[in-house]
Amino acid sequence: MDFAFDARTEELRAKLLAFMEEHVHPAEAVAEEQRAALDSPWLTPAVVGELKAEARRQGLWNLFLPDEEYGAGLTNLQYAPLAEITGRSPQLAPTALNCAAPDTGNMEVLAQFGDERQRKQWLEPLLAGEIRSAFAMTEPEVASSDATNIETRIERDGDDYVITGRKWYISGAMNPDCKIFIVMGKTDPEGADVRRQQSMVLVPRDTPGVEVRRAMRVYGYEDHYHGGHAEVVFDRARVPVSNLIGEEGGGFAIAQARLGPGRIHHCMRLIGMAERGIELMCRRAVDRTAFGKALAQQGQVQEWIADARVAVEQLRLLVLKTAWLMDTVGNREAHTEIQAIKIATPRTVVQILDRAVQLHGAGGVSQDFPLAELWAAARTLQLADGPDEVHQRSLARREVKRYV
Repeated sequence: MDFAFDARTEELRAKLLAFMEEHVHPAEAVAEEQRAALDSPWLTPAVVGELKAEARRQGLWNLFLPDEEYGAGLTNLQYAPLAEITGRSPQLAPTALNCAAPDTGNMEVLAQFGDERQRKQWLEPLLAGEIRSAFAMTEPEVASSDATNIETRIERDGDDYVITGRKWYISGAMNPDCKIFIVMGKTDPEGADVRRQQSMVLVPRDTPGVEVRRAMRVYGYEDHYHGGHAEVVFDRARVPVSNLIGEEGGGFAIAQARLGPGRIHHCMRLIGMAERGIELMCRRAVDRTAFGKALAQQGQVQEWIADARVAVEQLRLLVLKTAWLMDTVGNREAHTEIQAIKIATPRTVVQILDRAVQLHGAGGVSQDFPLAELWAAARTLQLADGPDEVHQRSLARREVKRYV
């Protein structure tokens, strides 16, 4: 295993670091001011469009897609350090580069499983950053961590599918630029194997019977820049059979394929969030005095900073190993490592950010620093893409199976 950055990664890292310093970080306060002045909290601040135009001009666009036809053609190992850099400003940087979830996963699904018409109609405008999208899977009435529980029905009626169900925490759906939903539901809830009952269909936002009912908050935040998290109701929404992605019964497998790259993207961005937290912790520690000496001279604070640095270095190595395995032996063979980073990274980053909040006192929970919002985002990722406990269960079963 050699995790040294190759020439292309070094070039992109240098460009991206400069882009962050010169454009993204200065835009954070501007975006907040512009958003406060908008008629709707879900409209996109103008500065975001300016960042996207500049990122595209510099060639920092669609870096996440390994397919050179659609994206930058980077391997997971090449993209991982770039995703980490964007994690330092998770509200702005991924969107500026057209590398924000859930669009990234949806574009991967369309590129890998969509047909020519679906790619033309939906993938191309997503790649161009002209529209946004949402992935509608989680439901309030069932334990959605087990995808076989999904109750939304996708029923065949002649040349159409009729979709009926209620979803929530559908990321991006509050954004008026969100034009398409990938909806997961059951096409054969009785006759098929439990993992062949689900299918995915494309449902345009303006389809009759689709209602974006309300925004769902996350620890009091509404994640405006990514278009919020919505409750969405599908009341006999009708779409053509040609909107099926892949084949009937293939939804579960597509969902698993979608989550592999998404999990590593989230984990690398989380490491970037942790690095931002460590930086803010250190700046605060040298700037504030308590009980006669700088916080940086207090033993407890020194321990927090040292532990944070060690933890981040460990996480980064584990994520890079996972990226390398995904590139060399494939996602299936890297399954254990993918689950390991999904368990370890959010948990550790939450602890680092929690200590950064503590070090900032009242400022840490305020809107004057990004720490509270970073903490809320990191804590949420202990639930998103499958809760930690699901991954622990699966990983443990794979380990024990070696001895049975």
